[in-house]
Amino acid sequence: MKVRPLLLAAVLLASHSWCAAQSNQSAWPAKPITMIVPFPPGGLADLVARPVAEAMSRDLGQPVVIENKAGAGGGIGMAYTAKAKPDGYTVVMALSSFTVIPEADVLLGRAPMFALADLRPIARYTADPTVLAVRADAPWQTVQQFVDDAKKRPGAINYGSSGNYGTMHVPMEILAQNAGIKLTHIPFTGAGPAVVALLGGQIDAVSTGPATVLQQVKAGKLRVLAHWGPDVLPALPELSSLKNAGFNAEYAQWSGLFIPAATPEPIAQRLRAAAKAAAQDAKVKEVILGAGSPVLYQDSPDFEKYVQADAKRMVEVVKRIGKVE
Repeated sequence: MKVRPLLLAAVLLASHSWCAAQSNQSAWPAKPITMIVPFPPGGLADLVARPVAEAMSRDLGQPVVIENKAGAGGGIGMAYTAKAKPDGYTVVMALSSFTVIPEADVLLGRAPMFALADLRPIARYTADPTVLAVRADAPWQTVQQFVDDAKKRPGAINYGSSGNYGTMHVPMEILAQNAGIKLTHIPFTGAGPAVVALLGGQIDAVSTGPATVLQQVKAGKLRVLAHWGPDVLPALPELSSLKNAGFNAEYAQWSGLFIPAATPEPIAQRLRAAAKAAAQDAKVKEVILGAGSPVLYQDSPDFEKYVQADAKRMVEVVKRIGKVE
């Protein structure tokens, strides 16, 4: 008969533990959330992350704090998030280099900084073709002139990027391969520093998202020669595509929110809802569109399929680029 009190105590303890767990989960978030931006300020990821973080803060009732953690073409910040505690308090605003970096690590014979399966896609915000930007005083008025000059002077024209195999490196190599030219690659820690170097005359060109250079183009400091998209670019409708210029070179630089894959489902769904609300927020749309990138939102399931398809395509691109030390 002594078993009954023990059994009752066990049931009560289990019930208390379950209720406590439910209470803790329903109380989420109970503290600020960190949104990792794996690039320095001034690039696309940073431009998108800041208004999104503000909108998510309002929705979640806790501050969403931006932390720039740059390096390795975005790999350092993405790897940091992949290894973070999966409790919903660390998320990352990644760019399309996400699908490239693990494959590049394998190509270079080193352990990948992270695996694609380590991070779960929550929301895509933008998906823009990159643009080829040069200084306004550069000698090239068209992309054909740029290519013709590069053929005459192999390796003499250089370009900056956000790092090896990053979203500014890959499209330039796609163009170089298709056009049969040799360009010199100079990696930086992000788009912001690369554009500063372009403005300062340290490099000759960049391929980056329209949002990163649009204000400098409008100010007459930079000139854009072409874009990597299949259609008209809304931010620069008069700009020709590389395809129309006779080059089979296409590339889209997307930005999206990811969380550690093991994040509990209720928390993941709460983040997903907040991320979706941010995409529909008028201020977020205004800020991102003002920078030159319209919001092209994709919810988690569709974004996951998009990432998988992009990763499959990028494997072949990385193999064609080959080892870059």
